[in-house]
Amino acid sequence: MRAAKSMAQREEPGRGVRLEAIRRIVADAAVDSQERLTELLKRQGFEVAQATLSRDLKRLGIGKAPSPRGGYTYVLSDAEVRPGSDATYVQDFMRGYRSLEFSGAFGLMRTLPGHASSVASALDNLRIREVLGTIAGDDTILIVPRDGVAPFRLARAIRVRIPGFPGGA
Repeated sequence: MRAAKSMAQREEPGRGVRLEAIRRIVADAAVDSQERLTELLKRQGFEVAQATLSRDLKRLGIGKAPSPRGGYTYVLSDAEVRPGSDATYVQDFMRGYRSLEFSGAFGLMRTLPGHASSVASALDNLRIREVLGTIAGDDTILIVPRDGVAPFRLARAIRVRIPGFPGGA
């Protein structure tokens, strides 16, 4: 009995590091399954069983939310996301984003109804250098790029700041 307890205590620091890795992955990427999360953890040197991962997700309060591409992705609990953090802005963006099209240099982004303001605010607050500014309606955003920024470059810049961003030119 004593040996089992000391073994669990020795594993505790590894669990803390693993939990932080899970938080970081979920905050930075659109992860839609435990299999994908297991794969991403493995790339960072963590071997984890499905049952352990399920317990970790529950412990962290990580759940699933609708994805703009259809289906669901893992999201941090509201308690885990600090207001004003890049993770908050990425979640706000991904929660409402639907599509992106271009007309000339201007981007027209569609969102879920009522989400344009929070998605535009996220774009503005993520400090994407290629974005001069945004104008939001209810479910549509006009993205004004800086002079000389081509649509493919604007989409790539958004993708750099919002991992998993599916849109683009």
